[in-house]
Amino acid sequence: MRIAVDALGGDFAPKEVIKGAVLACSELSSCEIVLVGDEAIIKQELTHYPPQKNISIVHAPENIEMSEHPLQAIRQKKNASINVGLQLVLDGKAGGFVSAGNTGAVMASALFTLGRVKGIERPAIATVFPTKKSNAVVLDVGANADCRPSHLVQFAQMGRLYAQCVLGKANPSVGLLSIGEEDEKGNELTTATNAILRKRPELNFVGNAEGKDIIEGFADVIVCDGFVGNVVLKLAEGLFSTLKNELVKGVKKNPLAMLGILFVLPVLKTFKKKFDYEEYGGAPLVGVDGICIITHGRAKAKAIKNAIRAAKVAAEHKFVEGLHALEVIEVTSNAA
Repeated sequence: MRIAVDALGGDFAPKEVIKGAVLACSELSSCEIVLVGDEAIIKQELTHYPPQKNISIVHAPENIEMSEHPLQAIRQKKNASINVGLQLVLDGKAGGFVSAGNTGAVMASALFTLGRVKGIERPAIATVFPTKKSNAVVLDVGANADCRPSHLVQFAQMGRLYAQCVLGKANPSVGLLSIGEEDEKGNELTTATNAILRKRPELNFVGNAEGKDIIEGFADVIVCDGFVGNVVLKLAEGLFSTLKNELVKGVKKNPLAMLGILFVLPVLKTFKKKFDYEEYGGAPLVGVDGICIITHGRAKAKAIKNAIRAAKVAAEHKFVEGLHALEVIEVTSNAA
């Protein structure tokens, strides 16, 4: 499987991106990487590694910076790595695209280049969220700040398909993020969406989920609008980072704790592996007609490697083909 990677996207590019690509080639079977970006810069960075037979380069002389306006940038910089990488997917020369670059530019370019799957009103950013039971798919986490009930219903469909194809869940359950478990709790969007989901038994809807229920593993798929989802995601990332840093500071201040840490180190490593966002790599932009994984701007090598893994698995399990086969639920204005 060939995956295109934005070699110059992200805060730590190209060093960490290329390191992640090399790791992916060594750890993932039958994985080929196409590094997209300035050829001279990529070649220079690759001199730090042994020759990589499964890595190739596609030259893209322009790069979209994090601070640039997404729409203007993708239109003005036709040869930017984001545009070139997604064109490789469209042309069938790559099974998926991974970028830690400008999120807005990746989303806009994916829509213009790949287009939406027929019937899907709004693509959504999905993320794999660790829970006490297993993993859950949460969407949308940032693509659509304002949504209609029909959007959330389709998010539920796409989230279930991703949970089936990529996470291997047989009959994923769906929860609706709200401020209370009762059906009538929430704003107009959630109460209207709840009423629609209740009438769709094929979606395995298990009811409203409060924020605390996500981490408890209330459902395999949690749907929400992108405004709320992004707040949840950033809060979770910040909480994990703060807990980790405070734990390290506390241990360093206490000599006895330094001795005790040796006994709990295996437990701490397991905790970190389960809740560290780098373990999950990136978030798929679901609903576009191709595999597109958006990873954190601060992503380092491990996150890049795992984002490549996510793209590879989604492509191998024919996630996009599954989207085309979906009987997309259309919600009338009266129902919404």
